[in-house]
Amino acid sequence: MNQVQRAFLKTPIGFIDIEGSEAGIRSLYFLDFRVKIHRVPSCLKPCVEQLEEYFAGTRHAFDLKLDLQGTPFQLKIWNELVNIPYGTTISYAELARRIGKVHAPRAIGGANGKNPVSVIVPCHRVIGQSGKLVGYRGGLTRKKWLLEHEHAFAQRDLFYGKL
Repeated sequence: MNQVQRAFLKTPIGFIDIEGSEAGIRSLYFLDFRVKIHRVPSCLKPCVEQLEEYFAGTRHAFDLKLDLQGTPFQLKIWNELVNIPYGTTISYAELARRIGKVHAPRAIGGANGKNPVSVIVPCHRVIGQSGKLVGYRGGLTRKKWLLEHEHAFAQRDLFYGKL
């Protein structure tokens, strides 16, 4: 069995706690406090490097092995989230349509909120039907920053006006 390792990364919107092993990245969560950065385990170096590139604006897609732990329904949602292109957003209703569960937007929102690898599996790209920012485990301030970083609001402004 692969031993789970841990690394921390300082980003423009706070520290990130990353856990994973040779099997892949298992979790990535924003922290609301500072941490001391230690040596990055070799199995997490590609993740840290790709996140640094993302926050520098030079990476738009991640190429990492993931070790997601969830229900079949959650995994279906998370696997669909990676199909939302950088710089774009979709609504929860659209996500429901894409997975064939048009009458389950609340369940989909719940699964989206339990995404253990935010940023890499871009749950921040899912917004309310009206174009409003709703629900993000890392906080709406971070969600707004991530979408602005990806210039996603420029795309939505064309259709909905300013948010």
